[in-house]
Amino acid sequence: MGIGKLRGAHGLSAKVLKAMGLFGGVQGVGILCSVVRVKLVALWLGPGGVALFGIFNSAVDMVKSFSQLGFRSSSVRDIASHSGSASLAGIVAVVRRWGLMLGLLGCVAMLVAAPFLSKSTFGSYDRTLYYMALAIAVFLMAVSASEEAVLQGTGRLRALARASLWGMVGGLAVSVPMFYFLGLESVVPSIIAYVLVTNLALMGRRVKFPGKALRTGLRETWQAGRHFIMLGIYMTATDVIAQVLNYVFIAWLNQTGGENSVGFYQAGFTMVNRYPALIMSAIAMEYYPRLASVASSPLRIRTFVAHEMRLLTLLLTAFVAMFVPLAQLAVRLLYSAEFDVAVPFVTIAMVGVMLRAVSYCMSYVILAKGDGPTFLLTESISAVAALGLNIVAFRLWGVSGLGVSYTLWYLLYVAIIAVVYCRRYRLRVPRRLVFAVCLEVVAIAICVIVAMTAGHLWALVPGVLTAAVSFYCLKKIF
Repeated sequence: MGIGKLRGAHGLSAKVLKAMGLFGGVQGVGILCSVVRVKLVALWLGPGGVALFGIFNSAVDMVKSFSQLGFRSSSVRDIASHSGSASLAGIVAVVRRWGLMLGLLGCVAMLVAAPFLSKSTFGSYDRTLYYMALAIAVFLMAVSASEEAVLQGTGRLRALARASLWGMVGGLAVSVPMFYFLGLESVVPSIIAYVLVTNLALMGRRVKFPGKALRTGLRETWQAGRHFIMLGIYMTATDVIAQVLNYVFIAWLNQTGGENSVGFYQAGFTMVNRYPALIMSAIAMEYYPRLASVASSPLRIRTFVAHEMRLLTLLLTAFVAMFVPLAQLAVRLLYSAEFDVAVPFVTIAMVGVMLRAVSYCMSYVILAKGDGPTFLLTESISAVAALGLNIVAFRLWGVSGLGVSYTLWYLLYVAIIAVVYCRRYRLRVPRRLVFAVCLEVVAIAICVIVAMTAGHLWALVPGVLTAAVSFYCLKKIF
């Protein structure tokens, strides 16, 4: 029995790290392609081209967010829960049909909104046709989202990674000649071409089922898809609330502390929130559908959550322990010495990064169970708390205080998610795991305290020791 458990844990850990390496690499290539594209646009099209890219892409993202209703993530749960069953082909057909319908909805929305977007953005209706042309991109994005959901939900992660990779590289290769030969007129065609190439790459990996294609009427499509559409609506509402409250804080910070404070906050928040998220989101590509497939089994959910939490916290402990001593160097490499004001923010917030990893593993249970109202409630409380903590902390300690508020925010969020996890779903986290995670958080806190009091280089001593212990524990797992 013990050997079986060890083999099972080893295989699962290897699977998780393979997914992390796979999608971490894809995200890295995506960032590189984005940097190259922005650089070429800046060189060949100038500031005007960069501005147009930002404006048109923002319009596409806005319409896409509202028209797709979050179904890309919510439908993964339904697909994964039917994986291996005879009804899988049926649910996949439903997801693809919803992708077409939501794509058409987004397409119509962009066509209708085009005159308003042109007038409100450029002060005239001259760019209306450009916005109308972007309706093609909105439609293709919805179709691509359905295929991405199918690949992720059925566990075809390597195919999804390859399609994403070829889509990004191919999209860049098609766009570059447009930038060079068409100048400013290339902005809209290049956006459409990029999305089209990504769509074709996904279609090349399209999951096929034996037998005749299943035909579903509108009634059947609604009945089978209403669960993930409703969950998607809750997810969209949550995202809107979070974005609005974040904008409220930025507007308040701009009025209170000035543009420089906003710049320091944006730089620091990107470092503590976006870069660790690359690790978490890469792992979630495999974790979320796996969790959704066993949503009705409390024992298997507890096992998967505990395993994921152990692995993720160990990985982040090693990463964070080495990052804290090098925080100032990282800020100067990514930005400049002028942004040293954000170093205390970034350093203190590393404790919050550890707490975020803990909440991250448990919070996916809410999505795996399709509990939209609970997801909306917990995320809304979290967003309101973040706004209040940020305002109070900035008033007390300035930009450095935002690191304190980030840590307190995720401490509160862990408590909220733990209540839902333990009380609502009647699940629990093993005591040994709680003790181990607490030790890791304390170890990172010690690194932060040493860095803030004695200097960042002195934090190398506890940092290296903590990282070494984490790597030793990871080695034991394998």
